[in-house]
Amino acid sequence: MTMIHIENWMELYSNTVRRVFRDRVIFIGLQGSYGRGEANENSDIDVVLILDRVKLEDLKQYNSAIQSLSNREKICGFVSGVNEIAGWAKYDLFQFYHDTISYHGNLDKMIPPIEHTDIRHAVLNGACNLYHMCSHNYLHSADMQALAGLYKAAVFTLQAKHYYETGSYIKQRTEMYDVLVDQDRRILQISEQFKSGSFSEDQFEQFTDEMLNWTSGLITTLSKYVLAN
Repeated sequence: MTMIHIENWMELYSNTVRRVFRDRVIFIGLQGSYGRGEANENSDIDVVLILDRVKLEDLKQYNSAIQSLSNREKICGFVSGVNEIAGWAKYDLFQFYHDTISYHGNLDKMIPPIEHTDIRHAVLNGACNLYHMCSHNYLHSADMQALAGLYKAAVFTLQAKHYYETGSYIKQRTEMYDVLVDQDRRILQISEQFKSGSFSEDQFEQFTDEMLNWTSGLITTLSKYVLAN
């Protein structure tokens, strides 16, 4: 399997959707590992398409249009109407905004300003979800691959936490290693272990414990601050 030349592919994708939707296309973007320059042969192509509106018929047209593109099976991402993205929960827009590369249009013209409190809520929401899913997985599934998925998701919470604390957004994992410390760095290290396959099944309890402790600390710290405001 060969790597996709993403710039050429995005040009074909953009031409395809603009041919179908014409001036209804408000924004085209790229997220995920290809957007961060961290893709491998198995990576999905996380595209963003924002139209003036999205109805079921639009989804049908979109689905039909992208069938002709190479690597159709790897296409995923986000499709939305412009009013919906403008009204989206701002804490959820933090990662979306920072992880998206524009190929057509400007996100700044569509979404409201993201405030410091929104970033705090992004971190808290991420920690809460990870905490719940970690305990749920331990009790009801004991699935190492599910835990790997939680550690992958934790990287986004780490990015939001670092931005909340410093005002600096770090897009690539390799750069995160240079600035994270203590538990944050440990969570990133475990995430990388999962990514490289350098882990064993008997580490399930250890990794579960470390995730629970890290997320518990975040929730306790940030929720107190939320209640105080």
